[in-house]
Amino acid sequence: MREFGYQRAYDVSGAVALLDGDGEARFLGGGTNLVDLMKTGVERPARLVDVRELPLNRIEPTGDGGLRIGATVTNSDLAAHPEVRSHYPALAQAVLAGASGQLRNMATVGGNLLQRTRCGYFADVTSACNKRDPGSGCPALTGEHHNHAILGASGHCVATHPSDMGVALAAFDAVVSYETADGPGELPLADFYLPVGETPHLETALPPGALITAVTLPPTPVAAHSRYRKVRERASYAFAIGSIAAALDVRDGLVQDVRLAFGAVASRPWRARTAERALIGAPADAENFAAAADTELAHAEPLPHNGYKVTLMRNLVVAVLGELAEEAAR
Repeated sequence: MREFGYQRAYDVSGAVALLDGDGEARFLGGGTNLVDLMKTGVERPARLVDVRELPLNRIEPTGDGGLRIGATVTNSDLAAHPEVRSHYPALAQAVLAGASGQLRNMATVGGNLLQRTRCGYFADVTSACNKRDPGSGCPALTGEHHNHAILGASGHCVATHPSDMGVALAAFDAVVSYETADGPGELPLADFYLPVGETPHLETALPPGALITAVTLPPTPVAAHSRYRKVRERASYAFAIGSIAAALDVRDGLVQDVRLAFGAVASRPWRARTAERALIGAPADAENFAAAADTELAHAEPLPHNGYKVTLMRNLVVAVLGELAEEAAR
């Protein structure tokens, strides 16, 4: 591990000033991803600015009925919050599925969004990786890729984003607030993560030196009838091989509103808008759920060893929406 400096910030403007213009400095939240990458030599910051003491650890209702979640709220506190559990249950479920209690107690909301999109080749500094060393290649294309992307990837990178929380936030149109030396700004989560394209090392649209301050969930009535389902290769905590955040509003047997987001299929949480559009106004039955999933997955480009994800995601859509439809009919 490279020797590094350490400073603790106590207010937002001070934290931003400490990082301003220093390309080798990083903000430190819980450190559950950054410190791991520092130990393996993937990340080599010269200085860490600790933001855990910033006054950003509250979850508060917004004036329009949404919810504002501070960036240093821990994953444990997010999952346990009564407003999250009642109005956005899929978010609480996603956080609980994401990591062990020890990690949830440390990991922060802002840090969760900024964890690196990665695979085994990224973590191995002896391997080529376009994310770590732009232009060096992507060995996953012809190597180990059974848990890699099937949507939105490119010939430069096929890694998947690991966040469970991010999938639920994507389904509910979350907005990320941040602060820079030039003032505050906002990014819808739909625009927060950049497409892979030819620059997979550029992962988010945050301006240089920006500090995430909050995530806001707009009022979303359908979110109260939501569920998160994660499929993984072992029962203990592991990255998903496929996941879904779904919400469904059914009246008189017809879909009035629906939200769908997929995890572990792309370099970012994948909002399934094509499937959503196909379902609005349609009968809430397995046939239509499957047809909607097929429209979303029609453009999937699986590699030789991860084609199973197409079937997996189709089955997840049918199963989870079917459960939500049955609950609505009771």
